[in-house]
Amino acid sequence: MGNRFVERGLSAPVNVTWEVTYECNLRCLHCLSDSGPKQPGELSTDQGFRIIDQLAGLKVFQLNIGGGEPFLRPDFLDLMEYAHQKGMVTCISTNGTLIDEETARRLDHPLVYIQVSLDGATASTNDAIRGRGSFQRAIKALECLRRRRIEVSVNTVLTRASFPELDELVILAAAYGSKLRVSRFRPSGRGKRSWSRLNVTPEQMADFSLWLGRHLAVSTGDSFFSVTSAERRSLGLNMCGAGKLTCCLSPQGEVYPCAFLQEPEFQAGKLPEGNFGSLWDEAPVFRSLRELEIKSCECCYRFDLCHGGCPAVAYHTQRRLGWPDPGCLVNCVQRNPRMTGTG
Repeated sequence: MGNRFVERGLSAPVNVTWEVTYECNLRCLHCLSDSGPKQPGELSTDQGFRIIDQLAGLKVFQLNIGGGEPFLRPDFLDLMEYAHQKGMVTCISTNGTLIDEETARRLDHPLVYIQVSLDGATASTNDAIRGRGSFQRAIKALECLRRRRIEVSVNTVLTRASFPELDELVILAAAYGSKLRVSRFRPSGRGKRSWSRLNVTPEQMADFSLWLGRHLAVSTGDSFFSVTSAERRSLGLNMCGAGKLTCCLSPQGEVYPCAFLQEPEFQAGKLPEGNFGSLWDEAPVFRSLRELEIKSCECCYRFDLCHGGCPAVAYHTQRRLGWPDPGCLVNCVQRNPRMTGTG
């Protein structure tokens, strides 16, 4: 799929991130949505079914389901199974604390992928971010899931705490028949308050780019296209897919370009009252992202690899979508002479 085709936007998103609830039993320091207590106005079961009908009717391929903690929603497995009946793949992000043998049995389906969050290879590192006891409970979930034929990833947010333990996390994931997925920390939700102390330094980001080049089996989604190397270019999308390939649905049905831009000014509409196909085609915020140009980056030697980086990070750190991603590899290289010539 060529970038020019992607930049115009598809007739429907390939995947939709659906945060099915704000409710969570943990209080992770970097939570993208500031999850905690259940919020009023969350979608009902019937509304959820109607939204799945709309998305399936447009041939949306995958639901990336998160929260909050999805398994705290009593009807979550019913919604998941309904999506499967419509032929949709579900990729579920969970803290793992509520997964037992019975839940793992219901998750044992060819259209299910699971991401269990760990933010360190040790309890002391992980629990300092995710809460006391969360490491051991996530490990128990991995044990339950390993006994099934479910494809599982251990998902780690790259922070100053997790960075030194990446090699150990690769080993830990493999021990449970899983692979490691590393996500980028972005200053949205509760992460706004912990950004300055948890975000990696430019030197660490530059070293992480080198590390990724040596660990091609580690997945990142589109989290790190701003620091991707030529070796990894073929492994994923090297540009922002918000409004082009993907979008986000809040627990109350609000539609946003991505999970990290859930701000009032980026709301495209609301479901199930609205027509998702019309919102995707016509919402001004989606059109503006499809037309977004980061002019100051276009002459950069890495532009074809990065395309200006992550607009959400640019927005949250500089209040502008059209500015360069401050975590791009060029900025990191300037702080790390060993990286000179990377690209």
